[in-house]
Amino acid sequence: MSEPLSCEELGPDGHGYPRPLMRRKHWYSLNGVWDFAIDRDGSTREPDRVAWTSKILVPFAPETERSGIGECGYFRVCWYRRTLEAPPLRNGERVHLHFGAVDYSTIVWVNGRKAGRHQGGYTPFTFDITDLLTDGPNTVIVRAEDDPIDLEKPRGKQDWQLEPHSIWYPRTTGIWQSVWMEVVPSTWIAHIAWTPSLVRWECGFEAWLGGVHRDDLRMRLSLTVKGRPIANDCYDILSDEVHRRLALSDPGIDDFRNELLWSPRSPTLLEADILLETRSGQLIDSMRSYTALRSICLENDLFVLNGRPYYLRMVLDQGYWAETGMTPPDDEALRKDVECTRAMGFNGVRKHQKIEDPRYLYWADRLGLLVWGEMPSAYRFTRNAVSRLTREWEEALRRDYSHPCIVVWVPINESWGVPNLPQNEAEQHYVEGLYHMTKTYDPTRPVVGNDGWESVATDIIGVHDYDGEPERLRHRYHGDKLLPHLLKQERPGGRLLVVGDRPHHEHPLVLSEFGGIKLSADAEAWGYSTARTPQELADLYEKLMEVVRSLGMFTGFCYTQFADTFQEANGLLYADRRPKFDLARIRAATMGPPSQRQVWMADIVSPTSPPKKNPLG
Repeated sequence: MSEPLSCEELGPDGHGYPRPLMRRKHWYSLNGVWDFAIDRDGSTREPDRVAWTSKILVPFAPETERSGIGECGYFRVCWYRRTLEAPPLRNGERVHLHFGAVDYSTIVWVNGRKAGRHQGGYTPFTFDITDLLTDGPNTVIVRAEDDPIDLEKPRGKQDWQLEPHSIWYPRTTGIWQSVWMEVVPSTWIAHIAWTPSLVRWECGFEAWLGGVHRDDLRMRLSLTVKGRPIANDCYDILSDEVHRRLALSDPGIDDFRNELLWSPRSPTLLEADILLETRSGQLIDSMRSYTALRSICLENDLFVLNGRPYYLRMVLDQGYWAETGMTPPDDEALRKDVECTRAMGFNGVRKHQKIEDPRYLYWADRLGLLVWGEMPSAYRFTRNAVSRLTREWEEALRRDYSHPCIVVWVPINESWGVPNLPQNEAEQHYVEGLYHMTKTYDPTRPVVGNDGWESVATDIIGVHDYDGEPERLRHRYHGDKLLPHLLKQERPGGRLLVVGDRPHHEHPLVLSEFGGIKLSADAEAWGYSTARTPQELADLYEKLMEVVRSLGMFTGFCYTQFADTFQEANGLLYADRRPKFDLARIRAATMGPPSQRQVWMADIVSPTSPPKKNPLG
């Protein structure tokens, strides 16, 4: 085994520490070249019967060019194999094998013995492999099963047809996020959660331990801001859990308070050191984390950040790259995507039909970008589909709960997976159940139960309207007094905006998908409307944004989309992230002069400009 990496180091493939909210001192990246085999019909069940035929570059899916495989046809199962040396252990230490995401159903063997299994293509899992390791080389084998035409599993934008069609993309099979290993003590910090509160001016902190139970432990927690200590507390641990409120000194005056608040304008993070030790002071486990002071709520028809109304200027981001699919080429690619989104004038992003890599959320936290977290859809309504999606959505909420950048949860999009929602009570109960489950797990954030139309249970009404004529949009949404008529009568995309008799008039409205202007002469390329030249695209974008920003009915918007994605040619950027017209012009059109409604709402500054004190927080 090579020397472990520092938690602040990138792996040899350019990918960063995969779990940025729980960074232990050292980690071992297992990305790189693995043995590989495709089992098209999934008939091979045991690792000793696999015929290893090729090599693959992990963590890139076999459908991608970067993986070295580039197989885009139908196959049900793929196999991975590599050898590794066990790291040195002492005092009962354990070895954990982590997978960021493997699509869809995974079984792992170590030295021919089963380490465990996991189902779900977008969420992480870990196996304790200590007792399976031996001295010398150890063999890890992974079997990933992903039925290419299964519509009951959460699959997001992955196409079930052989060739990508319409708005669906190539499939992703097997390992597509980092594989890594770390050594933990016999009793370790298994999970943490942060819950900030501006009302009480404090940070809620929770921790859960794993491994051997001990009665002599305490947890020491310190917080710093830009190197300045602001808290240092110590808690005795009872029942292997810690649930505490970390009270901070309230500076009182807004100027000082605002310096501590997190927002796109000023993404201040509270850096945390977490120590697990005996009550006599012996260190057992330690990690670094971070949190932020910020609040999200809704007041009547407004989205409110840190107690002040905030206008959302978002862009829809599919999170794909041409050569690497759903996997970023490296950590720098994720950082550049966040920087580019901000440079185009957007203060938020809706990550569409994908549980995004935690490293993207890390950079959104660090650089200041709001994120709507969305669950990839299944496309059938069955008991099996409900069970699969609900379980994986809960795992996603647990993974991403503590990221300051996430401000809204979206469990369902455009009634995908609930195709008869207006007429089917069971489907309505399902959407209501997901909404309430999400609110139960996380009462601090708004939830959009079904984004786009047919709202059943929601905090925000998301409207998807791809009308290519800006003046028709102006006429349809031009005044608040039209809201009752709009909710009952207008049908963007042919769909009712709300379902049932519940009052929705006080809900904030967000134009959460619109635009989709393609720049392509290719008739097969996808877009909702077409521009023939970059100049025409710029003119159309400016006119559309001028109209949308003038619509006082909405508390924000989300333009489709960030970058071209395979056959979808409706990005503001090409697939390689080059702007289709001048970046400064995109930014000016996105932001525009502040409207009467927006002038008193918090805004962002250029990512290259120094932060300014904001009297509105």
